[in-house]
Amino acid sequence: MSKLPQWVGRLGTGLTRLAHRLESQQAEMRGREGDGEAGPRTPPGPGPGPERGAEPRPGPGPGPSEERPRVAENAEGRKSPQGPETPEGAAGEGETARPEQPASVPAPPAYAPAVSARPDPVAAVPWGVRVAAEAAWRLLVLGGTVWVLMRVISSVQLVVLSFTVAILITALLEPTVTRLRRRGVPRGLATALTFIAGFVVMGLVVWFVVWQVMENVDEVSGEVQAGIDDLRRWLLHSPFHVTEKQINHVAKSLREAVGANTEQITSAGLEGVTVVVEVLTGILLTMFSTLFLLYDGPKIWNWTLKLVPAQAREGVAGAGPRAWSTLTAYVRGTVIVALIDAIFIGVGLFFLDVPMAVPLAVFIFLFAFIPLVGAVVSGALAVVVALVTQGVFTGAMVLIVVLAVQQIEGHVLQPFILGRAVRVHPLAVVLSVAAGSLIGGIGGAVVAVPLVAVANTVVVYLRSYSQENALRAVPGPHGATASGTAPTAPPGLPPGEGGA
Repeated sequence: MSKLPQWVGRLGTGLTRLAHRLESQQAEMRGREGDGEAGPRTPPGPGPGPERGAEPRPGPGPGPSEERPRVAENAEGRKSPQGPETPEGAAGEGETARPEQPASVPAPPAYAPAVSARPDPVAAVPWGVRVAAEAAWRLLVLGGTVWVLMRVISSVQLVVLSFTVAILITALLEPTVTRLRRRGVPRGLATALTFIAGFVVMGLVVWFVVWQVMENVDEVSGEVQAGIDDLRRWLLHSPFHVTEKQINHVAKSLREAVGANTEQITSAGLEGVTVVVEVLTGILLTMFSTLFLLYDGPKIWNWTLKLVPAQAREGVAGAGPRAWSTLTAYVRGTVIVALIDAIFIGVGLFFLDVPMAVPLAVFIFLFAFIPLVGAVVSGALAVVVALVTQGVFTGAMVLIVVLAVQQIEGHVLQPFILGRAVRVHPLAVVLSVAAGSLIGGIGGAVVAVPLVAVANTVVVYLRSYSQENALRAVPGPHGATASGTAPTAPPGLPPGEGGA
């Protein structure tokens, strides 16, 4: 009876070992099936195994398709066979093993058609098209900005034109204020004296022109009527075979046109009253703007610089004085050239006994502020007055005088007085005068060319300034390059004495 518990214990131990062994074999078979049966499969036959209850004997080693089971200790301290270690993620006891995922996607077979990758849309667009598109949208932005600016200027045309004329007058009078201050005159007093003297002179010129026209209007109208009669007689005896009936028909048509447009003439007269009010308002704005620009010009410029971004402030601060010098030289030179034209053409009209020689000379002086176009208009006016009042010979002589003076002006006076700093290409002059006249009428034509000259000066300076900054940003040469580019002394001088 004492040996019965020992026998039962040995039987339980053997059964436990057999169960562990069977579980190890089942796990091994499941792992091989999950791997796709990579190795040869051996059916689990009854093969010679250790007897139940005996210790396993160590064999000569595992075969090609067999693995030696691990031996683990059980709870009683005895070793029990264990199955092979399963990889990470394999199922444990009582669980189904999961197949391993492949490390990479297999390559397509050789017979599969090749699929080309789609190119980058930016690289697919030709280079020329991309450059044209970049330039096109920038031009559209610039065009939109100019259009908005023109709309704003058109809405406040009177204010803009008055302020621009005030800048031109300030450029003409500012050197006088500077000379008075150098002689010890206070700035306020110098500004007041220059302002009053300048506008008194301009007022006297306008009054003189109006007075001369009103004094000679009756004489001129009579001479114009006589000239029309002479022209009528010449047409009757001319080779054009014009009959008196045709001339009377033309005169009758003119009278009927004037009678039919009486209402339009009346409305034009009412609009003329509005124009007079606008002119007086513009004159007052011009006077006040000129006064404050003469007195507080530097302070206004410094305040304007504060509106410019800090990165561009240095370049704008350098371009401002140069632009002002260009504008001053342009206005001063234009005044001198216009005065010379008016004097010489007026003297020619006086000696040719053309009526209203002095008012015509004043008109020539005023129209000279409109380059190219003003000289043509004023010269044509003088020739027409001479032709109608004094005949064909006098008109031809006036034409010769006008052409001679204008040729001297264009080839001698303007290059000598204005210089190259304010010279503008004739095409730019014509286009700017046309654009200015469309925007602001006669006043726009007057201020167009000086604005173009100032803009040209500013653009040239900013371009050179940006190039200088780019050169400063480039690091200088070092080492052998620096010694190779260093200045050397001229031949015949000892070293160290070649510098200035």
